[in-house]
Amino acid sequence: MSEPAATLPVVHRGRRPASLAWSVFAAVVALPVAGVSLFRAVPAEWPLPVIQLLSFTPWLAVPAGLALGLALAGRRTWVVMTTAVLLAAQLFWLFPFDMGRPVPPQAGAPAPVSLTVMTINSEFGQADAGAIAQLVRDKHVDVLTVQEHTQALEDRLDAARLREVLPHLLSSPTDDASGSAVYSRFPLEAVGQLPDTPFQMPVVRVTAVSGEATAVVTMTSVHTLPPVDERIGQWRSDLMALSRQASRPGRQVLLGDFNATYDHLEFRQFLDGPLQEKGADGSRLVDIGMASGGRFAPTWPMENLALPGIVIDHVVTSSDIRHSGYSVHRVPGTDHAAVLAALEVPAS
Repeated sequence: MSEPAATLPVVHRGRRPASLAWSVFAAVVALPVAGVSLFRAVPAEWPLPVIQLLSFTPWLAVPAGLALGLALAGRRTWVVMTTAVLLAAQLFWLFPFDMGRPVPPQAGAPAPVSLTVMTINSEFGQADAGAIAQLVRDKHVDVLTVQEHTQALEDRLDAARLREVLPHLLSSPTDDASGSAVYSRFPLEAVGQLPDTPFQMPVVRVTAVSGEATAVVTMTSVHTLPPVDERIGQWRSDLMALSRQASRPGRQVLLGDFNATYDHLEFRQFLDGPLQEKGADGSRLVDIGMASGGRFAPTWPMENLALPGIVIDHVVTSSDIRHSGYSVHRVPGTDHAAVLAALEVPAS
């Protein structure tokens, strides 16, 4: 008679204990993210270092995600919950509910007029004129605004035959950063300059025609002072001047170098405008890049890769102007990208 087989002991595997090391790593990664997030969450006029830090807010989603991963490895509940909330905040700021969107057209409204606009800061006129002219042709641009425009750049653009496709020009070149130019396929009417701004910000009226339909748009070529050293007060003043312009009657398009991102309170206040100037439906101005999901399509710097790219060049419109396209393009010679937007403007 054989002996019964030996019974192997049953091993019960318990839950892996929480790891202090992973949780500490998660906290170390999350701490600077939490610090900048606090500044982003509190609506205040922060000093210069904070303003500059806030420019890079979109990229905080990367370390926030890393911190959550480390926290999950550490298995400490409070660390996991804290880092999860931190990541959720970054995602909310990347795709906010209140970004502003075009209002739907009224039933029975006539077909809108298509208008493709492009803006570029030429970095003291050093941008490649041939590349600009080729981009205008390839993308069928109707209106081009240039910041930091110089006479030398204008001469090179003439040599690149830009005026063959954009024959109308209002230009005020300078040898410093304040020069500007507006090129257009359609007739231009000079409206004026925004007052009390160190850089020129010309306002023009464009009459766009498509078949028998006509649309009139007021355009502002934007170039605010950058928020550096003691000039931060002027930067805020420039954005306020843009807000006043945007609140004027008529359909408004403001495009150019705002030297501000969506994560700056001052820029969001500009998009909001004065409460009494909002549309009847409470609509805001529309940042076409934000509405098109362009948070990770940086416009500056295009040459210094040591810094993460940020979006400081924008196309902003009245809420009744819709859009059908948005893109960012590298142009040699300048540290800013060219920004294009295809607009659908209600016929007048």
